[in-house]
Formats: sequence, C-alpha cells, structure tokens
Amino acid sequence: MKPLPKICVVGAGYWGENHINTLYKLGLLGGVVEQKAKRLKQFKEKYPESITYESLDEALYNNEFAGFTVSTPAETHFEIAKQIISSGKHVLIEKPLCLNIDDAEKLINLSKKYRINLMVGHIMLFHPAIRKIKEIIEMNRIGKLQYIYSNRLNLGQVRLNENVFWSLAPHDISIFQYLTNSFPEKIYATGSAFLQPRIHDSTITQLKYPNGIEGHVFVSWLHPFKEHRLVVIGSDAMITFEDSTDGKPLKLYSKKFDMSQGIPEKIDGPIEIIEYEQKMPLTEELSYFSRHLDGSRLEIANADHALEVTKILVEASKQLNHYE
Repeated sequence: MKPLPKICVVGAGYWGENHINTLYKLGLLGGVVEQKAKRLKQFKEKYPESITYESLDEALYNNEFAGFTVSTPAETHFEIAKQIISSGKHVLIEKPLCLNIDDAEKLINLSKKYRINLMVGHIMLFHPAIRKIKEIIEMNRIGKLQYIYSNRLNLGQVRLNENVFWSLAPHDISIFQYLTNSFPEKIYATGSAFLQPRIHDSTITQLKYPNGIEGHVFVSWLHPFKEHRLVVIGSDAMITFEDSTDGKPLKLYSKKFDMSQGIPEKIDGPIEIIEYEQKMPLTEELSYFSRHLDGSRLEIANADHALEVTKILVEASKQLNHYE
C-alpha cells in the first residue's frame, strides 16, 4: 500500500491546533512549525513521531513533506506562503488568503509558475449542509435563485488587530460565491465600531449579483446570543440552515408568492427536513487537500475563488473605512 503523504502545519495556535489534531487522526501529520518554544514542546510530547521546528526554513529543508498548511495571523500569510510555494510545495492557507489584492495575485501567479496547488481554508465550502444546498439549487428544486442572506453573530471573540468583517464575513462571502457561481456587480457595506476605534464590531454588507440575485451578510461579535443562519430564497421554494442550533437543521420550505394573476398570492406549502452527511468540515477540507497533493486541479476553495473573496473584502472595507 502506498504510504500516506505527510503534511506540515505552520502555526500551532488555536486553529493550528485543530489542523494538527485532525491531520494526526487522518494519518497525515508530518511536522509542526511554531515559534513559541513552550507551545512547540507540548506538541512534541503529544505527537513524538512528528517532527517539530522552530522555523519554516528548517521544515522546508525536509523534503519528506508533500504539503503545508498555514494557520498564522493573516498579515503573515503572504511571506510564509511565498516561501512555501517557491520551495515547490503545495499549500493550504487559512482564510483570508491575503489582506490585499496585490499580494493575493502575486501568490496566485507564483503558484502557477511553480505548478503548485494553492488552496485557501474556506471551511464552510466543505460543510455537508452547504454542499447539499448547492445540490438542491442545481437540481432546480427552489426555482430561480433570488436572494441569499446570512447572519453570523455572537458575543466575542473580539480581536485587537482585525475587525469583525475580516474575521467572520469571509465564511459567508465564500458561500455566496460558491452558490451563485458569479461575482457581485455592486457591493455596499456599513458598520459600527463601539469597543475600539476603527475596528468594527458589527457590519452589514449588501451584494448585488448578475441575473438579479441579491444578498446580505450580517456579522457581529457584539451580540447577546450566538446565531449562524443561512437563508436561500428561490422563486419556487426557500432553504434555511441553522448552524448554531441543536441538530444543525437544514430545511426546505415549499413557500412562494404566485404573481400569475397580477396580485401576490401566498403559497404556503410543507416544510421538509433535508438530511445530510454528518461529517466534520475540517476533516473534509484537509482530506480534500491531501488528495490534491499530486498537483491535480482543485475544484473547491482554489486560489481563483479565494481571490474573488479577497476582492469583495477589500472593496467592502473601503466603504467601511470611508464612512467611519
């Protein structure tokens, strides 16, 4: 049997630890790069068969790794990914890809030059419920896609160097791009900063896509309760996904308005609970990455998709900063 490829994790913080634990369970963990000696020692003791490094240079010198994942602060993504790609290694970078379009495009061009798979950790694209919604839309069960909205709200975790928009909205923007297969023609954004100057705690972003599709993303870390809700409206039916509710229900509503007589007539049909596979999105994401360490084409969460998300984030941020 062909041995499993080994992956090295760069950054062993909160989310990096999830990468490490998941890769270990999959039999894919090869190494860990972490600058904090105490933190590195913990993983060396927990996973003695994996190699630990204090610097990326040391890890890149080890040619046994087929790929790397990067779970470091967003402002470090460009330099770290540039170094990994230039060494000829495939890489998965946690979202966001970069903090500006120029850096994102440089990484994409570099990955093409070295024929490297550059993947970005838009984890919700690997959530079985989101995949099922995509399937329902493509089966035309909701008719023409009209409107999408998402609420991603909670009390905390407040960050000091990143606003709530860059922290949370990439999840939902990546979902919108995935479901619409298009890029918004117009982007509007507004927000509020109460806790820290110039760091938004709450934002609302409106997106107008081709073919009349519209949507909005509401994110806040200054909210009394947790709510992760996605609603998809079609001409014939509607879908809701409650990621923060027990059981994480996915529902199809046979509800619409009939305008055939010139007057809105409400059609209030049954509600169907849609079953989907109960799989962990991070496990699915890292498994997908491992299957493409041979250089085969990434269909999901690839660099082009990540660039679109970055462009939307940057454009919306211009408006947020303008109206402070």
